[in-house]
Amino acid sequence: MKKRDISQINEKIDNGEANIYTAEEFKKLIKEDNAPSFDEVDVVTTGTCGVMSGTAAILNFIVSPPGEFIKADKVYLNGVPAFAGPCPNEWLGEVDVILHGTTHSIDDVNYGGGFLLKEIMEGKSVDVRVESVDGKVIENTITRDDINRAQIIGSRMAFKNYTAFTNPGSEEVSSIFAATPLKGNLSGLTFSGCGDINPLQNDIPHNVINTGKRVLLNGAEAYILGDGTRSSPQKPNLMLSGDMTRMDPYYFGGFKTGQGGEIYNTIAIPIPVLTEEIYNNLLIQDIDVSIPVADIKGRHLPLGETNYYELWKDYDLRPKYDRQKCSSCSECEAELVCPTNAFSDKSLDLSRCFGCGMCSSFCSHDAFDMDTGSVDIKINEKEVNIPIICRQSDRLRANKLSLKLKKMIKSGEFKL
Repeated sequence: MKKRDISQINEKIDNGEANIYTAEEFKKLIKEDNAPSFDEVDVVTTGTCGVMSGTAAILNFIVSPPGEFIKADKVYLNGVPAFAGPCPNEWLGEVDVILHGTTHSIDDVNYGGGFLLKEIMEGKSVDVRVESVDGKVIENTITRDDINRAQIIGSRMAFKNYTAFTNPGSEEVSSIFAATPLKGNLSGLTFSGCGDINPLQNDIPHNVINTGKRVLLNGAEAYILGDGTRSSPQKPNLMLSGDMTRMDPYYFGGFKTGQGGEIYNTIAIPIPVLTEEIYNNLLIQDIDVSIPVADIKGRHLPLGETNYYELWKDYDLRPKYDRQKCSSCSECEAELVCPTNAFSDKSLDLSRCFGCGMCSSFCSHDAFDMDTGSVDIKINEKEVNIPIICRQSDRLRANKLSLKLKKMIKSGEFKL
């Protein structure tokens, strides 16, 4: 069996001779029956982007001069509860907090940790309220520049396996797996996962994606701490950590669901092609990656099965918005259902757009043109065609970060 080591690949990178592909580029060559051989590929950069509920941030910031209060008991950032500690910072006027990406504001269930963290990194002002153990209330406003330390820790990220969901019942069901309560009678399908460009899908079983490996998390260098919570050989995921102050807010943020605000992240991981086994694992394609379709209320009750080719194919990754078709509705349907608040005041902000497809599914005036496709599922011996109405993963962001990683490796900015 042919082999090479990291030092050989790094030497080729330093000499400008390395053959580096993004997963998107590599899969395209496979489809064209023009895949480079083992000897012709050194590194493939993989990526994924999606809602990742197990995301938290550890923040440290000053809220008052020293000596004004003993220590924080409760902390709120734009109304989002943060958990004070673990360090008490007694009499220092500063707080350490742990903020969950899925924690909702006490004023608005659709605004939570994911939206807050994005706004911090965009430089927006954040209202802080501290209730101290000695009964004092300290209110202040901070920005990104006032935060001394901000570290994101993902307890489970970059899932290899997901489940798609539909609702076979007659009543709508609220769930974190859909951007709004999912209507019944198999009227729509929601799914997550980037298919054949997903890191863990390309490295079975963890030949190179392992503890201590350097990766990109939301555009910044981060590290794999180990397997994530609920990880298993059949359904692996990763625990990651990186410096939030170095992250690009384009790659992460809030995502509204039927159960309130969630958080999405983008991850890119390089796979050095050290052995023929690693190379062969990279040959997987969307059509080879199956995904069960389950009852959103049952979750673990499969109704049928499809694959990521059927979910992604050549469907649109972003909507086209026709302002001329936009009517002056008293309550804009697209604005209400947009999970990332990308659409407001008859304007579509593509830098915030997630490509979920909700706007095209719900706008009654067809102001949004986006083909998100449909899938044929066999349920109870009957073929049913279900339209895809919501994606909770974004291939466009995943591909962009994979491309950034490729460029960083080539330039020597990111070392294997």
